[in-house]
Amino acid sequence: MSLIPSSINDDLQSLVKDTGSETITVGEIVNKLSERGFGMLMMLFALPMCTPIPTPPGTTTLFSLPLLFLSVQMLSGRRNLWIPKKLSIKTIKTKFLKKLVDVVSPYLKKLERYVKPRLPHIYSKSGEIIIGFMWLMFSISIAVPLPMTNFLPAVGILVSSFGLLNRDGYIIYAGFGIGIIGCAITFSILFLGGNFLAGLF
Repeated sequence: MSLIPSSINDDLQSLVKDTGSETITVGEIVNKLSERGFGMLMMLFALPMCTPIPTPPGTTTLFSLPLLFLSVQMLSGRRNLWIPKKLSIKTIKTKFLKKLVDVVSPYLKKLERYVKPRLPHIYSKSGEIIIGFMWLMFSISIAVPLPMTNFLPAVGILVSSFGLLNRDGYIIYAGFGIGIIGCAITFSILFLGGNFLAGLF
């Protein structure tokens, strides 16, 4: 796992400032932030589902796929981050990405004042497997095409990623709690909907 970045907010701001074109590919994002590890990438790809900014059609799917691939790699203990070529060439408007970062930036600045390394077992090598598993569950929930069900799992990833980057176990567990609630809502809707359809037939 990479070293703790001096400022998560600065890293995100640098990403959009250093992009000289109107669009940026998923592959370019992964390459630019990969040295910060899974936490930074998971946080960035969870952002569109956590902010009130209107997202273009297909954005949720586009951002949920990297979450799935990255969480599986985190779970398996992989260190060299990988994204399929078909996904890596997908483009995102830099203007949209900048809006996301600008919205979350003030909150990150405030939170960074209070986080500190705590509960080191959860960000140890064995703890990373637990984090990867939780992220995978949250990512699956985000990928389910149900309205209004991806917000809490995405916030769970965002918060736990922030905690991982700052080595703060309390924040990681808080993210787990939020994401689990979101997953419970998603899968409850699927279960109830399945039972309803079964009753019809």
